[in-house]
Amino acid sequence: MSSAGAGRRVAPAPRRREESVLRRAARAEWGPLFGTVRSALAAKKLRAIPLTLTAICLTVVFQFVQNQAWGYRTVQDIGAIQAWEHLWVALLRTPLSLFVPALDLPVWGALAQILVVFGIAEICVGRRQTLLIAYVATLCGTMYARIGIWIGPQSPVGLPDADKYATDTGPSAAVVGLAVFVCWRYRAWFTAALVVFAMIFEVVFIKNNLAGKEHLAAILGVLVVSGAWEVWQRRRRRAPEAAGAGGEGGGPRR
Repeated sequence: MSSAGAGRRVAPAPRRREESVLRRAARAEWGPLFGTVRSALAAKKLRAIPLTLTAICLTVVFQFVQNQAWGYRTVQDIGAIQAWEHLWVALLRTPLSLFVPALDLPVWGALAQILVVFGIAEICVGRRQTLLIAYVATLCGTMYARIGIWIGPQSPVGLPDADKYATDTGPSAAVVGLAVFVCWRYRAWFTAALVVFAMIFEVVFIKNNLAGKEHLAAILGVLVVSGAWEVWQRRRRRAPEAAGAGGEGGGPRR
């Protein structure tokens, strides 16, 4: 075989170039996030996610207790939220409501959401921010339920009056909010957009119910907090620069 023929045979395939483009896109989207999670788990293993493990244990305990005849009312009194109740009662119950699984959904779904999303958030943004964003997202959902019922079903963003008796529990709003927040912090814009689109698709085409709209309210609340945090960080970075520029320009001239 001639050397010219051999040279033609080793020409790069278009598919290989396409794969490299996809690999680069995936690395840019998830590389920093994956690297942070892998390093933390490799170094500390489960000790890297104590908050997540505590949340899982609380969810298992609440699931067991609320399915007992003697425990159902107790769990409802400390962790279940309904829009017809006084606001101060809802605010007191909101922190624990994250860990009370919905009775009409399998508990393993809530546990999987907590393990994956809470675990990633705890490693990537820390325990304090994870708790803060989880609470903000859940609180936004709780407040939206009252506002939506006040608006009424005649509006696309409103809710029927019957929803004020719906029991509002579970980690789903916190999970959605944390997913968007972590994607924003790590600039995984495609994944963040995918989460938002999935929640909109759920409300428009699958279940136009209280839970779906609460997820959108949680996302909106987290985006507002994220935007405010971004503005504050930029001003914080600019302050020393402005002070330095003023010090250089404000000295006596010779």
